[in-house]
Amino acid sequence: MTDAFDLEIRRATHDDYEAVVEFTSDIWRDRGGDYIPDIYHDWLEDDDEEGRKTFLATVDGEAAGIVQAVMVSDDEAWFQGMRVAAEHRRKGVSHRLNEACFDWARRRGATIGRVMIFSWNQASLGAARTGGFEPITEFRFAHPDPDPDAERPVSVSVSSDPAIAWRYWTHSDAREHLSGLGLAPEESWAVRELTRADFEQFADERVVFAVASETGPAGAAYRCRTFERTVDADEVDDPEQPDSNAESAPETETVAEYGIAAWDGIDAARSLFAAIARDAADCGADTTRVLIPETARTVSDVPCVGVEIAEEPDFVLGIDPTAASDRIERS
Repeated sequence: MTDAFDLEIRRATHDDYEAVVEFTSDIWRDRGGDYIPDIYHDWLEDDDEEGRKTFLATVDGEAAGIVQAVMVSDDEAWFQGMRVAAEHRRKGVSHRLNEACFDWARRRGATIGRVMIFSWNQASLGAARTGGFEPITEFRFAHPDPDPDAERPVSVSVSSDPAIAWRYWTHSDAREHLSGLGLAPEESWAVRELTRADFEQFADERVVFAVASETGPAGAAYRCRTFERTVDADEVDDPEQPDSNAESAPETETVAEYGIAAWDGIDAARSLFAAIARDAADCGADTTRVLIPETARTVSDVPCVGVEIAEEPDFVLGIDPTAASDRIERS
């Protein structure tokens, strides 16, 4: 028989910081630790913010879990940062946090809610499927080095025409594989459906890449954002170099992030990544992150053209908050 306990869901506040740090401090230690303690205060919504809400679960008054819901378009919700304290697992905490997210999203007109889960995170993948989420797609990040002198094949051109980029995207295998999703400019580490208006806005405010060959459109990409991030000593200290000194390493680096990259053929890939490398250098970026579809051809094309790729993919799963809320109410 399970002991009785009082499980409540409320809005997370800045005063909850120490409690959240305490139950997230042991998460992913073998992978550098959890990011939530580092961004917690910036992560929380303002009092008058309508498009974001962070929920905290308490068990008998003690912080037991957290999750955040964000609207990334008029009808698309994004759920992120789900964490449950080890001592409070298997008590229905994640179920109740999901319930709060679904209800919040449904009330704001969301017809789809999505999550992103690292492929190595088996526990979260299992919990998401148990909670009703269904697989949508998988992707990986490529990391071309910023290079102001990156060269491309002369047989393939790259312009900033959003119409050409959109035309390629709408007819590409990449769009089909990704279910039309690309990184959301409104929210870091989130994806949403891309529109023609997005490509036009990216061209005006950031940059769009449109690859064209002799046979027509052959690739597309866009820059989503640039940002500064803290560099851990382990990331910059080379253990094979005895003279390397973490104390002299930079504390931050600039990352240029590109919401999708898609192409047809090796020459198109070379041209697209060369354009991205030059753009990243122009932005003053130290490193890059480029979302690519997780397909055998795409992932093998990237190292073929001399670009580094992440070791593992990420998964995107989705749920209809309306149907989920109905199911929860019946349960």
